[in-house]
Amino acid sequence: MEIYVWANCVHSMLRWFVLLLLMVAIVKSLSGMVAHKAFTASDKRIGLLLLMVAHTTALIGIYQWVIGSWGLKSIQHLGMSTVMKNAGLRFWAVEHIAGMLIAVVLITMGKRVGKLSIADLSKHKRSFWFYTVALVIILACIPWPFREGVGRALFPHIPL
Repeated sequence: MEIYVWANCVHSMLRWFVLLLLMVAIVKSLSGMVAHKAFTASDKRIGLLLLMVAHTTALIGIYQWVIGSWGLKSIQHLGMSTVMKNAGLRFWAVEHIAGMLIAVVLITMGKRVGKLSIADLSKHKRSFWFYTVALVIILACIPWPFREGVGRALFPHIPL
């Protein structure tokens, strides 16, 4: 259980890096679009760093979903119909993980755009849209403190 607690803490902290890197990538893509700049190595590095942090966060989240009591185990023990009828259980067992996995796929597609043999303006536009949609989905699927029944602290308690 100790590993699960640490995984939860790391997962919760990494979300801030994902959000920060997503915003940087969006701003860089938007400025590249508006100013018709080249798609540079810096754009590719931000995309790669975002990709690595997002994938790491997703892997830790999948671990939590499988091992923890709010994901797969709630579906196995209560049944899918019971989980879907309870807003809190549904959020953790279905909505959060599905939304975040979709967002990670979009981030991966946004990073992949930089490798395509297309005009730089198109690279900026496509990456901008992939990253922006990913950001919207992530913001919708984070268990913000104000979300009734599923809210979590902005910064988790670090077990010592």
